[in-house]
Amino acid sequence: MLKDTIKEDMKTAFKAGDTVTRGTLTMLLSVIQNREIEKRTRTGEAELTDEEVVAAIGTEIKKRKDAAAQYEAAGRAELSSAETAEAAILMKYMPEQMSEEAVKVLIAQAIAETGAAGLASTAGVKDMGRVMGMVAPKTKGKFDGARLNELVKEALSA
Repeated sequence: MLKDTIKEDMKTAFKAGDTVTRGTLTMLLSVIQNREIEKRTRTGEAELTDEEVVAAIGTEIKKRKDAAAQYEAAGRAELSSAETAEAAILMKYMPEQMSEEAVKVLIAQAIAETGAAGLASTAGVKDMGRVMGMVAPKTKGKFDGARLNELVKEALSA
């Protein structure tokens, strides 16, 4: 399981004296544990699936990237680089990322299947929702959701 891999990597980082990796993975395990507690109270199940762990990692990566952008805008390059380093550590546990070209192919297929019109039409927003509904599950954890949204808008605007 992915959680076990993260635990082993944290132990390795601890032994190697890699404080950044150790701290990042400790934080991640804490997030996973909190999600397991939430899941236990909702469903009675204790363990997160690998897909749920990947979702948690994705959320943490997004937080790091957002924080890095805010620090960069505020002129705090050292804090921005620390957040970026943590995001890079977390990315190691994500599934292989899809290329933009592969995602564009999925978007084109979804537009063809749904017969989606452009955003200029009255059904444009509904069409965008249908296209996103088809493509998002296929790219979950493998491609940035915000970028996916931008690509769908571009495709429907063309």
